Amino acid sequence: MSLLIDIIVSAFILIGSVFLFVGSFGLFKLPDTMRRLHGPTKATTLGIGALLIASILYFALLGQAFGIHEVLITLFLFLTAPVTAFMISKAHIFRNKPTQQSLPAPKDSGWATLTKPR
Repeated sequence: MSLLIDIIVSAFILIGSVFLFVGSFGLFKLPDTMRRLHGPTKATTLGIGALLIASILYFALLGQAFGIHEVLITLFLFLTAPVTAFMISKAHIFRNKPTQQSLPAPKDSGWATLTKPR
């Protein structure tokens, strides 16, 4: 049974490592800010999630104490990564002029980033 546990944990570590590498490579190679957001927010979140699942499985299946640390890290990661991506994209939109392809916001919305202040 220990061999099966080791294979499952190793598979999760390998999957997590691949996702982390792809996310880091995307962060390095993609040309602009809006495209670079996908590397750390999508791929690396999946990579860290797979590594945390491997850690949870390893300690839970081998009879050692179940740690709440992995669950708290996962919760913190899945709460902060989307918020961070949203803030970076909002800053990018505010910093750069809208392109001709963007549509103006409706006049009664009051919160869109593309409306001009009155």
